[in-house]
Amino acid sequence: MCGARPVGSLDVMAGETPVGVVGDRNLRVSDAEREHVGMLLQRAVGLGMLSLGEFTERMDTALAAKTRGELNAVLIDLPGMRLVGQPNPAPPPYPKPPRHPGGAAEPGNTIRSRMSSVTRRGPWMVPPSLYLHNHMSNVTLDFTQAMMSTQVVELRMNDVCSSLTLILPQAATADLNGLELIGSTANNKVRTGPPIGPLHLVVHGRVRFGSVTAKAPFAMQWRRLMAGF
Repeated sequence: MCGARPVGSLDVMAGETPVGVVGDRNLRVSDAEREHVGMLLQRAVGLGMLSLGEFTERMDTALAAKTRGELNAVLIDLPGMRLVGQPNPAPPPYPKPPRHPGGAAEPGNTIRSRMSSVTRRGPWMVPPSLYLHNHMSNVTLDFTQAMMSTQVVELRMNDVCSSLTLILPQAATADLNGLELIGSTANNKVRTGPPIGPLHLVVHGRVRFGSVTAKAPFAMQWRRLMAGF
């Protein structure tokens, strides 16, 4: 017959979801997707988008999420964060270091050296954001007695043929995952996160033919070693 339809066919108007078809928001999520969202929330803390209380609340929601709609709810107001089931957005450009009207970088917020050795140790003032631009140099930043104005400190790197050593106090964490390494190495000997201690370092930028190491003080490493005997 002219008006007959095949058995089992569905007529669906534009914009409607067929009966029995599950939309993206209702798809079940895996542990890998929950872990991915947890890493994004850690990055949001490092960038100052979330407080520790907000991070804890959203992590609880993410771990309990069963569908994509529930999981995406913890990221929906965070710019630049990828939602599950959507393509990666273009990465935001790294902010430039603050500058005075004359064009020079703000003192205390930049470490710039050429064929030199630079050390920050003792009760030195740590700004919320520090820009590193070194060539053929050795730089050591010791945070064990440093005075921080914020728990999360951002390090932006543009180093060539240089080494950076970060010495962190007990329970501090460091995230080196944002580094772009070109013929270089990154060695993290402390926890990556979440930021629950006195200091959380977020290190990103570019390192060419150099190295970055985050570690605990020697005395703390020695105590851990002796505790194993």
